[in-house]
Amino acid sequence: MAWIQRPSSRVLAGLLLGLSLLSCKKETTTGGGNPPPVTPPAGTSFTNPLLSSGPDPWVYQKDGVYYYMHTTNTNLRIWKTSRMSDLSQTSSVVAWTPPPGGPASGNLWAPELYFLDGKWYIYYSAGPAGTNLGLQRTWVLENTAADPTTGTWTDKGRLFSPTADFWAIDGTVLEQNNRRYFIWSGHNGLDGIQRLYISEMSNPWTLVGPRVELSHPEYSWENVGPPYVNEGPEILKHGTKTFLVYSASFCGTDQYALGMLTASSTADPMLPASWTKSATPVFSQSPANRAYATGHNSFFRSKDGQEDWILYHANSNPNEGCVEKRNPRMQRFTWNPDGTPNFGVPVAINTPQSKPGGE
Repeated sequence: MAWIQRPSSRVLAGLLLGLSLLSCKKETTTGGGNPPPVTPPAGTSFTNPLLSSGPDPWVYQKDGVYYYMHTTNTNLRIWKTSRMSDLSQTSSVVAWTPPPGGPASGNLWAPELYFLDGKWYIYYSAGPAGTNLGLQRTWVLENTAADPTTGTWTDKGRLFSPTADFWAIDGTVLEQNNRRYFIWSGHNGLDGIQRLYISEMSNPWTLVGPRVELSHPEYSWENVGPPYVNEGPEILKHGTKTFLVYSASFCGTDQYALGMLTASSTADPMLPASWTKSATPVFSQSPANRAYATGHNSFFRSKDGQEDWILYHANSNPNEGCVEKRNPRMQRFTWNPDGTPNFGVPVAINTPQSKPGGE
């Protein structure tokens, strides 16, 4: 999430009016953590953070090229690189600057770039410029060029559920059983709690049918706030399983962490019963490694196709909040014997890691 909240409802309406903000566990090790570090040879390593600032990092790989985006609040930028480890050496291109004074003119958060049906699409959250964040919604842009850093982006308007049009951010796409779905973080119209919803898509800019709630804050590690949050849903597939990895607790706290829902790769994702929720975080802060508020991630494969990587943001010091001090980081992860991901613990900043395979 780019930043906080909200009351989109009557219950919290007064709470948001004076807020001026920007975008969005206890230390836990999953599955034994990372292996002991081995210093890579010179020229084959990189260190975190990848950039000095970059909330809500996203990367999409196509034809051996990585396209990277993150929250900038005022516009949408794309970084194009053949090596994620060299992201800091890459200049960004402004893909979209919203028209002033419109319903999506400010607070641009959490952009995600996809190549769908032969065209490029950017999904992002935005609302009117200013400090009233209760009007945040999800929007779509389309580009027919072969390279998304070129061509013209066309505004396809707002992406919303026809059955429940409320505050909505952090949208992502799931393709399963030859169908396409949109998953986002939103309100139920009654309170300011952020919940994860899913709806089927009839095309890349239209939702059809009902929206279904898949998750809301339940455990103590999801309820560090207020506000109380499930957001930043991201899809990860492996073998016969589909994982929905999301961010929990308020992004302005050091306890911002990753949770996970698991379903069969052939299950109907619109059925809440298809998903099993992890009772503990799958990735969380590590004060010893200067990683606080670890969350809002994405995933990518190495260029050689042999490695899985997680890209996420974190603060380098405690109590730095949900602002631009959040910086993008990446690290390789492995798989547990039961087929679930093992993200380990955040690698310490300034610690050499081997570059992704093929770089």
